[in-house]
Amino acid sequence: MIVDAHQHFWDPARATYPWMTDDRLRRRFGPEDLAPLLRAHGVDGTVVVQARQELEETRELLAFAAEHDWVLGVVGWVDLTGDVPAQLRELADPRLVGVRHVVEDEADLRWLLRDEVQRGLDAVAAAGLVYDLLVRTPQLGAAVETARRHPGLQLVLDHAGKAPHDPAEHAAWESGVEALSELPNVACKISGLFTEADPAGTAERALRWFGPERCLWGSDWPVCTLAGGYADEFALVGGNALVLGETAARVYALSRPG
Repeated sequence: MIVDAHQHFWDPARATYPWMTDDRLRRRFGPEDLAPLLRAHGVDGTVVVQARQELEETRELLAFAAEHDWVLGVVGWVDLTGDVPAQLRELADPRLVGVRHVVEDEADLRWLLRDEVQRGLDAVAAAGLVYDLLVRTPQLGAAVETARRHPGLQLVLDHAGKAPHDPAEHAAWESGVEALSELPNVACKISGLFTEADPAGTAERALRWFGPERCLWGSDWPVCTLAGGYADEFALVGGNALVLGETAARVYALSRPG
């Protein structure tokens, strides 16, 4: 089974996406746009990931998953500083496989280590869900400490920690991601690399650090349309069966469509 472990749906006419500064992304991207790409590349299913920090979006993504059996799982958003168990009870859907927060946009570089966030992550782990880490180099230290504090929580590093374009940050990025790779509860998405620095080199490092048994492939569609496209992201990992689907199926506990 080939799984695109990282893609998005959105409609800026219906909701606000503060991070969306490129006008090329300011249109609806829905299942009807992605399905032909999946068929063209033999992709069996996907994991759709949150793009705005509202519970309503999580409900919308779960509705998409209910309508399209190739959406195998949803990584949604909940307020980690709030009553996470209550939010998860309200969502209550087996298609919800993980949670993500846009940590890279938090001004506090140690946001992940706040007491209330750590309690929220405890609740995510207790629910048997995965936590997707969306961080940049300055936040990798807090990500490493979080992974150490929560050995029972499966974490997935999105976009290989976003390799920096600034050469001055590169050593810190390498050190931080390598430290995460030493922790058995952390996996790494080879996703969204064409909008970051050195896509091929980053993929090679991720595979070396984590091994294919802890690497997942994701297109980061439709963000990938800004640089290259779906075919480029797909080709980046070659034909490795673990990276192309088996790891994602295990990490997110996905079932084959239908």
